[in-house]
Amino acid sequence: MKKLTLREIGESTGGKLFNTDGSLEISRISTDSRKIDNNTLFIPLIGERFDAHKFIGDVVKKGTAAFISDRKVDTKAPYVLVDDTTKALGDIAAYYRSLFDIPVIGITGSTGKTTTKELTAAVLSAKYKVVKTEGNFNNHIGLPLTVFNIDETTEAAVIEMGMNHFGEISYLGKIAKPDAALITNIGVSHIEYLESREGILKAKCEIFESLKEGGAKILNGECDMLSTLRGKEENTCFYGFDGGSCDVYAKDIEYVSLRETRFTAVIKGEEIKLTLKDAPGKHMVLNALGAATAGSYFGLSPEEIQKGISSFTPGDKRLNIIETERYTLINDTYNANPQSVKAGIDVIAPLQGRSAAVLGEMLELGENSPEYHREVGEYAAKSGIDVIVGIGNENVMQLTLGASFGGAKKVFYYENKEDFYKNIKKILKKNDTVLIKASRGAKFEEITEKLNHG
Repeated sequence: MKKLTLREIGESTGGKLFNTDGSLEISRISTDSRKIDNNTLFIPLIGERFDAHKFIGDVVKKGTAAFISDRKVDTKAPYVLVDDTTKALGDIAAYYRSLFDIPVIGITGSTGKTTTKELTAAVLSAKYKVVKTEGNFNNHIGLPLTVFNIDETTEAAVIEMGMNHFGEISYLGKIAKPDAALITNIGVSHIEYLESREGILKAKCEIFESLKEGGAKILNGECDMLSTLRGKEENTCFYGFDGGSCDVYAKDIEYVSLRETRFTAVIKGEEIKLTLKDAPGKHMVLNALGAATAGSYFGLSPEEIQKGISSFTPGDKRLNIIETERYTLINDTYNANPQSVKAGIDVIAPLQGRSAAVLGEMLELGENSPEYHREVGEYAAKSGIDVIVGIGNENVMQLTLGASFGGAKKVFYYENKEDFYKNIKKILKKNDTVLIKASRGAKFEEITEKLNHG
């Protein structure tokens, strides 16, 4: 992190300085009272069940350089008084971002945004020193902390933006100030808060508000909702599989194995042969295509794009392929929604040998959740999955009912994992390929561990 003075902190937040003339420099910002040193500015946040202001005394004793507070504190330590510490975190990050003239791409979408972020970072890293969003630091707290990772050596940044309410992407965009925006798709994640896919589209398109003048809008041309923006938005670049309607498209897709996919990306009329490793599925080709499009926009050569795509490795619990003595497991337990579950099904359905899907609840789908679950179950059945297992509540029961109505012959439902564990060997056979997927709250990684280590 580049050094900031407390005067800059005060000016960027509209705060008032105490016990300092403002010349004190800080080179680190932390919201965690356990991670403090004498160069750190501590920002205590307030949540539904906590108020980190209670740790101010502790961080002062640890020797923090200074802190921010939304109330006056009886101390001789330097601090900045603000109205709202969470807002101050964003204000400081927005000011800090303005100190750097580097290319920044903002990435959002209902599904695939984290994988596309990782792919885009891998591509840009073939030419630039890149800062990227780590883990799920994509909200109003995580994004500012990501911005603070930029320093004088940074040459590009890839910033992921998540949301579940209107106004959140708008807020994040004002901090990140992207030079280009990439939207992966518009699904039904968080629809309980945004009411409709049209609402989700509107919320995702808030990313355009802070886009630099003339900045590229890189959009998935295979998404029906994003396709409605054709002719309505300037500086768009659609990517997909249709060379007739997309500016950038993939052709000659070859699924060599679960561990290798080859395809040709056509960008600005030039063909670039690309190879994805350990990232199966048509949706992964689409994610890689979006990343390649971003790389081209930011000046990478075909050779650099090739190098970046081939260096990509999937994140933890995202279509991770695990080969055990008994099964081939596809651990895709990071999160789930109808689109991503269908994408996982599409990965295993065409494979030789038996395929099985062990599925759990998809959260935040609102009042139509039972319908979405039935739809996924029916999709799994019609895709030809040999064995479909549902584990969880009434919504998951609806999924298995959808599978049965869809014509699947081997469908099993269990209320909990323990009942499934008792019947594993009756349901799954040696050499089965098993997809394991549910929303994060279901903790289906426990099932992966059970099937892996038995």
